[in-house]
Formats: sequence, C-alpha cells, structure tokens
Amino acid sequence: MRASAITALDAHAVDPSRYRLHIVPNDRVWLRDSAPTFVRNERGAIELVNWRFNGWAKYENHERDEKVGEAVERISGLPRTMAKRPDDGSWMVLEGGGIETDGRGTMLVTEEWLLSDVQVRNPDMDAEEYEKAFNQYLGITQTIWLGEGCVGDDTHGHIDDIARFTPTGKVLLAFEEDSNDPNHRGSMDNLRRLELAQQSVVKLPYPRPVVMDGQRLPASYANFYVANDVVIVPTFNDRNDRIALDLIAREHPGREVTGIHAVDLVWGLGTLHCLTQQQPAAGNDSR
Repeated sequence: MRASAITALDAHAVDPSRYRLHIVPNDRVWLRDSAPTFVRNERGAIELVNWRFNGWAKYENHERDEKVGEAVERISGLPRTMAKRPDDGSWMVLEGGGIETDGRGTMLVTEEWLLSDVQVRNPDMDAEEYEKAFNQYLGITQTIWLGEGCVGDDTHGHIDDIARFTPTGKVLLAFEEDSNDPNHRGSMDNLRRLELAQQSVVKLPYPRPVVMDGQRLPASYANFYVANDVVIVPTFNDRNDRIALDLIAREHPGREVTGIHAVDLVWGLGTLHCLTQQQPAAGNDSR
C-alpha cells in the first residue's frame, strides 16, 4: 500500500520532502467524517476536536473509523478534545462533511442532516443545543440552517455537496435550474434561506445526473478541496465542468484551480472534500 502510493506520487513528480505517509487502519476512505476537526484555541494554538463517528447513523462497520482521532493525535502531537453533548455529556456524534465555516464565526449546516428523523446522530438534540455545541467547540456565533442536501447523498444532508464559503465572502451554492430535476426544489429553498441570512450567493451548477445501477449519485462541484495555494475540484466529463471551474477560480483569487476527474470516486458516494481533512497552517485562514 505504501509502495504503491509512493509510486503514484513519483509518477506525478511530487517532491517527497513535501509529504508524509502514515498507514492507519480504517473501515472506509472518507476522512472528512471520521477524522477530528482542527481548530485554534483562544491563544491561536491548533487543537483537535474529536467528534464521535457512528457510520452516519446508518452502517454498523465503523469501529476502526471511530479510532482515527486517536491516530491523528498520535501522529500530529496535538491535544485532542472529545466533544460532548451539551444536554447529557455523552460523546457527541458529528461529521466534518456536515459543517462549513467561514473562519470568522459563521457556519452552514442542514436541517436534513441534524434535525430530521432519518439517520439520527444525536437523539433528542434540538437546534439550540447544536448551536451551543458549535459555539463551545468551534467558536461559532451564527449558525445558518439550510434545508436539504443534494439528491443521492448517502449521509442524508451534508453541506459540502451544496454550499461552501469562499475567501471573497460569498457562498457558492450548488443550484439546479431545471425545475424537473429533483435537486431544483432544494436549491430554491437553500437560496431563499441564504438570502434571508443576508449572504451573497454565487450559483454553482450541478453536472448532469450521474447514475449507477439505477441510483442517482451525489455528483457536485461543491465538493472541492482548498489547500495552501490550490483548489482541486471534482469534474464529471460534463459540459458544466468548465463553468464550475471558472466560477470557483473567480471566488478563490490567488489559488490555482485544477479539475480532477471524479466519476469513479462518486461511485463510492463521495469525492475530493470527503476524502480530506486539512490541518491549518500557522497564521493562515483554513476551511
């Protein structure tokens, strides 16, 4: 496994001094959801907030994923805090793909993910209690609740397929113009909610539906990943690929925007943002 990873990196002329490889047992590849969230404390030092991962309240095989936080603590040497529910003090279930922050105290989440009666993460927790936890562990002062995620999302409502903050202070919103597409209604509702919250919105198109074995997959350009000086964007061999890349580039000035073919990835019900979990660089804003 390690050797094949090095071979792939060498094939793309990646400088080996700029990465480290660690083998950590897990049940699936979606590190965005199983890994801790990197935060800065009141002194500006980086720490880990470790949520409980329970397989999106859907799958039983998550025992190794649930231990990823311990491995990240060991590898990084950073202190790790176990996030607790504000009502009963038990370990709080959350996934990184469900939260999106502007780094300045505002966060986007969906009601479908946390407040519906499907795939319930924290039984009996309401919006007020979630907002209290977001403030305590992430320093959030404003939570904007959107409605639904995108069609085909196995997590039941993760934000990283539909809405992302940008350095320009805007929100890139996955928006389906076709009224016959099942993503249209949710797009319209989320646009209304963002406008009511006085957010400046840039509409990001969806690719045409990606279907496997009759199942609509959560193909979305919003699942991009922002690194130090680049943005990598999932593409789907679709006429909207170039439109999405140009829009994302415009909202991330100073960063190189690169498309990564992601049809094979989305067969696993996630793409680039789902695969990753960033550690903030000292002094840099990171989302």
